[in-house]
Amino acid sequence: MTASVIKGLALAGMIGLAGCAAGGGHARHAAAKAGPPTPAERAQMWQKSLARDPLSMTAAFDPKGALWLASVKGGRVLVSYSGDKGKSFSEPVPVNPEPEHIAADGENRPKLAFGPKGEVYVSWTRSLEAPFSGHARFARSLDGGKSFSAPITVNTDLQEISHRFESMLVSRRGDIHLFWLDKRAAAAVEGKGGKYSGLAVYRARSTDGGASFGANNKVADHSCECCRIAVALDTDDAPVLFWRHIFGKNTRDHALLRLDGRSALVRASEDGWEIDACPHHGPSLSIADDGVYHLAWYTGAEGRAGLYYRRSRDHGKTFTAPIPFGNRNAQPARPQVLSLGTRVFLAWKEFDGTSTAVRWMRSSDGGATWSAPAVVATAAGASDHPLLASDGVRAYLSWYAAKEGYRLLELEATP
Repeated sequence: MTASVIKGLALAGMIGLAGCAAGGGHARHAAAKAGPPTPAERAQMWQKSLARDPLSMTAAFDPKGALWLASVKGGRVLVSYSGDKGKSFSEPVPVNPEPEHIAADGENRPKLAFGPKGEVYVSWTRSLEAPFSGHARFARSLDGGKSFSAPITVNTDLQEISHRFESMLVSRRGDIHLFWLDKRAAAAVEGKGGKYSGLAVYRARSTDGGASFGANNKVADHSCECCRIAVALDTDDAPVLFWRHIFGKNTRDHALLRLDGRSALVRASEDGWEIDACPHHGPSLSIADDGVYHLAWYTGAEGRAGLYYRRSRDHGKTFTAPIPFGNRNAQPARPQVLSLGTRVFLAWKEFDGTSTAVRWMRSSDGGATWSAPAVVATAAGASDHPLLASDGVRAYLSWYAAKEGYRLLELEATP
């Protein structure tokens, strides 16, 4: 698949935030002061989001070093792979045989993961007709991505409400963990006349390579409604979750939870961002081989709006002081963090009013000190969120832009 073919897989238009039902708020936090949209406006926004082909692409390396891409076109998740670091790609294979509305903006895109015997796993959110509703979906390939199993819906609650923003993680022993934001707890409370802040984080696990998933279990109450969940495996195979949470009445900072059966939810950022809306701006998490947690996030808190990085050396019990990064005068956004041993990489977007740039920094000492920011790529028009990916040896920026097409750029090879 050539770059021109890849370019044709996405709509050449700016990714808009379709909106979120956020306690009467609006997904685009910059518009929150203007007041929430009416139900009719939300429904119209939702229908527009369902009708478009998105700009987002997901990239992941498999254990053998092949690069895989997942995109959405015509209501289908399309998967292809490259054996030459993105110079050429196989013909895209549709994952779902029947078209369906698929959420694939920057925050809520299809995910790729791989099993111990070469299995290819794909998860995504199927958008339903009711505004901000959806189901968490999953399919697998047992023949190297040539074909996929019939998609299944992982959430067992089938109300036309939110079961969205899924994240997927495969443990070292091959268990598949799926996490998502779920409204069933909020719907139950609100149905009895009560009030419930945000949504809940839910999970399901497969121990048979994706043939089936076990029970849906609630992980935590009161997550933010439309910010992606960052997930990573600790050195002992315990899943670790990092997400935007609602503390107190409406403080939208971040929570971290290690799912080992013993650890409790901890507050992982103390920005004090008070906003009655979902920022639609999730965090990033990477756990190094030495067990150090690396965290990056965005806050719009008054007086400290911008991007931040911190780390934990004791599995999330304590954290270093937050380090700001990015040019606050250039709308820094969409932070990504990736660790490869003591090498740690940060990448993010900035906009100067004319073009978008992805900048990056590198640490050689586990996040203690950092290089000066540098530009790795620019785009003249609409572009996806930047993603960091690794083949286990090198770090890469994966980025799609409407005019420039898809690019995979090795970070350490850049100036």
